[in-house]
Amino acid sequence: MLNCVAIDDEPLALDLIEGFIRKVSFLNLLKKCNRAIEAIELIQNNKIDLIFLDIQMPDINGIQLLKSIKYRPMVIFTTAFEQYALESYDLDVIDYLLKPIPFDRFFKAANKALEYHNLRNIPSIAANTTPISVKTEDFFFVKSEYQNVKINLTDILYIEGLKDYIKIYLTSRDKPVLTLMSLKSMEEKLPKINFIRVHRSYIISVNKIDALTKSIVHIGEKEIPVGELYVDNVLKLLNNTKS
Repeated sequence: MLNCVAIDDEPLALDLIEGFIRKVSFLNLLKKCNRAIEAIELIQNNKIDLIFLDIQMPDINGIQLLKSIKYRPMVIFTTAFEQYALESYDLDVIDYLLKPIPFDRFFKAANKALEYHNLRNIPSIAANTTPISVKTEDFFFVKSEYQNVKINLTDILYIEGLKDYIKIYLTSRDKPVLTLMSLKSMEEKLPKINFIRVHRSYIISVNKIDALTKSIVHIGEKEIPVGELYVDNVLKLLNNTKS
């Protein structure tokens, strides 16, 4: 069960999120707030697992609220504005929902939060996880769900960082491989000629890129944001392609 708080200055939007939360068996709504200032004290003094957070609010907006609290629960942004999406990735939010929010999209985001919560709270996985060991230039092994899973470099589409965990998306699997390690550690293991970091939360396979700009990389149907600190990596890639 995830204890959650909904924060939005629009009463109708807040009621909608409340209704959605009550439909999901693993979500427990502790309180809904229509002002960020009201929510800060609540978050700091209670065990909150997940916040559904609007961005544009009076006095303090959602991004300012998130930056102001020391202990950050998981956060799902709920907003009518697309322009904050890239900044939200830099804040390690779980998901970014655009209003009007359909229930199926809400449920998908809630499941993503539950997945991360469960990964973070299973001690046996952490205890049995060992750093990856590269055996050859073509593959390596990672510990995932009590198994040593072989990862072929040519199968990697992209890798997503989730705080203490990473997800490795592969052409050979429907679901990503989850393992306990940092994205930085993974980056150090991968051959730089074939993989580049484009965001604090993403490493991509150069060979799997379908299209790219200075702000977005397309791999299949996935749109991966390019972080400000990594724009030079993409520009170098674009320049090398042109030459």
